[in-house]
Amino acid sequence: MTLAAIGRLKAQEPEQVMTLDWLGRADAMGKPLGIKAVRLAEIDPRLREPDRDKEAAALLAAIEAGSFIIALDERGEAPGSVGFANRLASLRDQGQRHIVLAIGGPDGHGKALSQAASMKLAFGSWTWPHKLVRAMAAEQIYRAISILAGTPYHRV
Repeated sequence: MTLAAIGRLKAQEPEQVMTLDWLGRADAMGKPLGIKAVRLAEIDPRLREPDRDKEAAALLAAIEAGSFIIALDERGEAPGSVGFANRLASLRDQGQRHIVLAIGGPDGHGKALSQAASMKLAFGSWTWPHKLVRAMAAEQIYRAISILAGTPYHRV
């Protein structure tokens, strides 16, 4: 499983620290559940100005062929944490080898990435800063894996 995002954060930025912490926890907890690795891929297309199509091309070039792509998009569905965990389990059980959660640039996803995505998910209808979205996505990955593992992390 990969969290792929346009842009690079500095190592000391709090959002980067939180992102890496939650992905590290998810990676350790996921192995016994058949989730072999959880990682962050930062893609920096080095553009002077944001360009959704060039960013989409850079994201797609960095994504392993055959991956199940989930685009984080404000127009996507919001299945909730348990629903997201169940979808991850279903994809795993169907033999999906690699899942990518894709975070676009400041103007969202380009057409090619949107078309390549098998699913679109949203963190509600609000607009969130990209740095924070990384941390939120990483936490939701960890939460989903903890739900599947039956830990008390997720409380209802």
